[in-house]
Amino acid sequence: MLKTTFEDRLHQVLGEPDPLDLLQSAMREAALGAGKRMRPLLMMLLARDLGCPPAGMLDAACAVELVHAASLILDDMPCMDDATLRRGRPTIHVRFGEDVAILAAISLLSRAFGLVATAPGIPADARTRMSSTLANAIGTKGLAMGQLQDLRSGRGKRSCDDIAVTNELKTGMLFDVAVNMATVIAEAGDSVVLPLTRFAKAAGQAFQIRDDLLDSHDSAVTGKDAGNDAGKSTIVLTLGAEEAQRQLAFLVQEADRHLVSALGEPAGTRLFIRALFADKAAPVAVPRVPVSVRGAAFVTG
Repeated sequence: MLKTTFEDRLHQVLGEPDPLDLLQSAMREAALGAGKRMRPLLMMLLARDLGCPPAGMLDAACAVELVHAASLILDDMPCMDDATLRRGRPTIHVRFGEDVAILAAISLLSRAFGLVATAPGIPADARTRMSSTLANAIGTKGLAMGQLQDLRSGRGKRSCDDIAVTNELKTGMLFDVAVNMATVIAEAGDSVVLPLTRFAKAAGQAFQIRDDLLDSHDSAVTGKDAGNDAGKSTIVLTLGAEEAQRQLAFLVQEADRHLVSALGEPAGTRLFIRALFADKAAPVAVPRVPVSVRGAAFVTG
């Protein structure tokens, strides 16, 4: 099973637990918690659907998960969202202190780049392209800028287009990375890359709206502090929960449409995405007036 194979490798990457090593313990706690692993699994399933052995993507997939874990550590810090709960457990800064949390995030990012640079069975030029993709995703064109926009502009009134830009940078970027890395390894042509890029953008936007809809749920359901988005200009708070659900359903349908365009009907990736959103994207009437937000479909009316 792909998830078991992935989990085994992720544990190896982070080393045997050493209770005396606070930094390693914090890294393991951040990366090995009960996460969905949707980004690395998406990457490996997509590689398989494109004709590449998933095992060849294993270290690169671990790298994406380590970047995600580092981003969660920083997102939860007191100077950012000031969260106390993540995946049903105390956040890293609460458990280990802010100093260790920051250093753990840096160390996870460092380990991620090391994994991509030395990934076995991947040509050197592909590893270089993947490293560049990962670097862009983290910095001023990706996660860091999205987080800054969320912190500095998120409390003010924003248009849905502006919110979508932040969501793409903060959340959608790692979906883009997963897709990009899989297509690089598979040496996919434009006829496959373009619809998969559109898929990643729609899926990333959908996942953020889904996450925003869950914000008011009890922490026993989400594993996170309830109400962290209170006062933020999210799609849910801007349009209301009912309209946000319609947007979510539309985006999930768009993601599925682009997957079919790239991979055909029986793709494992398609089944995975359907299962991911199955309980949150109930079928609704899809509005006929889509508008484009940096490649991610939103609807009006």
